[in-house]
Amino acid sequence: MGFLWSLIIGGIIGWLAGLIAGRDIPGGVIGNIIAGFVGAWLGTLILGNWGPHVANFAIIPAIIGAVILVFLLSLIMRSFRRAD
Repeated sequence: MGFLWSLIIGGIIGWLAGLIAGRDIPGGVIGNIIAGFVGAWLGTLILGNWGPHVANFAIIPAIIGAVILVFLLSLIMRSFRRAD
């Protein structure tokens, strides 16, 4: 049950990051979950492990990290589109 809860929270974090950044995350629901997990790791690495925790995610650093990740991914994807 803990793993399922982590997937749900990771998806919500990725979805919120896409809304805040104003960019679409490639991959739909799976992309949201991956962005949530990687963004949580990135945010915790940069900002530390503070704030409220849900399903072992520090929510505020996770959302900030996911927003950074979504923004960087959108820049990378845009540069690939221009190269074509």
